[in-house]
Amino acid sequence: MLTRKQHELICFINDRLNETGVSPSFEEMKEALDLKSKSGVHRLISALEERGFIRRLANRARALEVLKMPERADARKAAPKGNVVQMTPRAPEPANDVIEIPLHGRIAAGVPIEALEGASMLPVPAALLGMGEHYALEVAGDSMVEAGILDGDYALIRKAETARDGDIVVALINDEEATLKYFRKEGAMVRLDPANRSYDPQRYRPEQVRVQGKLAGLLRRYN
Repeated sequence: MLTRKQHELICFINDRLNETGVSPSFEEMKEALDLKSKSGVHRLISALEERGFIRRLANRARALEVLKMPERADARKAAPKGNVVQMTPRAPEPANDVIEIPLHGRIAAGVPIEALEGASMLPVPAALLGMGEHYALEVAGDSMVEAGILDGDYALIRKAETARDGDIVVALINDEEATLKYFRKEGAMVRLDPANRSYDPQRYRPEQVRVQGKLAGLLRRYN
């Protein structure tokens, strides 16, 4: 038997798959279930996976498959064929479901590290990206955990050269080190704030810092 929240989540995922062919994002699931954090969504998905109701699709970001629906699911939320959702090639999928963007190495979410450039590409669901040119960086460190950005995540960055107070940015320091932080102006200085109370803010003169992009999305793999 599923809990009320587990039941609500699988119905929400099933409805979204039937409507669009694409799994909802963790942020959308959090808001739909009125949860305080995405960690609650992770726990619910893990519980549904353990009980055989859903599974994560390997090598695809943000992709879930509904294997069966609860027996007491109402008619609106029940699968169209019995209690099993048949995921067939005829399921509607956007033509630009997945696109590839450059993956430029690892970026520090703790202390600055040398910015790395790479030639590899990262497949990303198009729904995670908006307008503009994007690239990805693999997060290294834990200083942004309170913003939901974890070690090993892929930060999806929209290229930009300016930022407003409170934006999460890729900041290039002294043209050689990059870091992912909140951007703030503090008098004549630029302050880069972590999202972890164990770390101190970093302060630099404006000429030491170049904004290279703003956080547009986050990609997390479970394998």
